[in-house]
This record gives sequence, structure tokens and C-alpha cells, in this order.
Amino acid sequence: MSEKTNLIKEMLEMQKKFMEYEHGHGVTQEEYFAPNSGHVLDGYRQKYAEMAMKVVDLAHAEKGSRR
Repeated sequence: MSEKTNLIKEMLEMQKKFMEYEHGHGVTQEEYFAPNSGHVLDGYRQKYAEMAMKVVDLAHAEKGSRR
């Protein structure tokens, strides 16, 4: 599988885990935007955003375009 495909699969798995947590526990704005160290959402937004930008970069490279 391509790196892009692997990243997308990992992102979908992250979304699934987030939704399971949200449905089971609820998520406040504070937990989402500024979680405590060690919280299940600690680093989630940053990691997801980095992965999403990597997918964008790979897609542009595939098509020979740029952002």
C-alpha cells in the first residue's frame, strides 16, 4: 500500500476511536482543545493535522501540482 493510503487508514482509525470515546464519555471543548497531559486526546489534534497535511502533500506530488 502507498504511504498516502496507510495515512488515510490510520486517520480513519483515529476518527473511529475518537467517536467511540466521545459517545462513551462526552468531550468538552477544554478536553478537545487543551487536554491535560496523558489524557486520551492529548496530542490528537496535532497528530491528526500533521497526518492530514502529509496526505495533501502526497496527493499534490502524485498529480504534479502544488498548494
